Amino acid sequence: MEWFLIAAVVAAVALTLVWRSRQREQRATELTDALADARRTNERLGGQIYNLTGTNTAAKQALADAAERHTAAGGQLDQAASAVQAHLAKQTAVEGLYYIRAARIAMDMDPGPSVPELEGRVSAGEVSEDREIDFENRRIAASPRPSSATPNYYPGGRVAGRPVPAGWYSEPWWRPAMIAGAWGIGSTLLFTSLFTGMAGVGYGAQGFENGYGEGFQDGLSAGDQGADPAGGDWGGDAGGGDWGGFDF
Repeated sequence: MEWFLIAAVVAAVALTLVWRSRQREQRATELTDALADARRTNERLGGQIYNLTGTNTAAKQALADAAERHTAAGGQLDQAASAVQAHLAKQTAVEGLYYIRAARIAMDMDPGPSVPELEGRVSAGEVSEDREIDFENRRIAASPRPSSATPNYYPGGRVAGRPVPAGWYSEPWWRPAMIAGAWGIGSTLLFTSLFTGMAGVGYGAQGFENGYGEGFQDGLSAGDQGADPAGGDWGGDAGGGDWGGFDF
């Protein structure tokens, strides 16, 4: 009986060691594949950058942003120690490819081949009409088209946990949050002033603050399903209340 227990323990230890070894091999393979995929994407971005020359302000700015993402993706690839980190590097390069498309559009060129989907881009929405506001003593404009007044492009996605709609802007109002990793005071007011009622942006201030697209809508749906509209006190008229820009 004693020998049987010893053999069972030895077998269990051996199986654990084999399992851990296979797990390490699997992670190593996943990392190798993810790095190769990300490098291909970043090399594609680099080739596009070197083959284009901006002919106007909007195109030059978009190419500068693409070059910035190319450099950033390269740095992330050098430091990537997991498949997740390699995937993040690829997303940085993909963002750069959207800037390439923007530069081509700004120069009235064909946008070029399709680009992999950028995470968070669809849920962030897009600028669907020209808007101009006065905010903190400066003019901020948004447009679905490039122009001398709106030369700064953003492909759409998430910045410091919050959605930023795709479009052309008079200034990169999202950049301070991108650099600092957090949004400053007044960002929600800016967002509300610029995007309220815009068809291409299907959320309002609450969605912006809570990171619309990162499970936020799922939370709203769960809340709707769990509530009893016949018995609860909603504190107002469901047909005329202010839902923060959401269109139910």
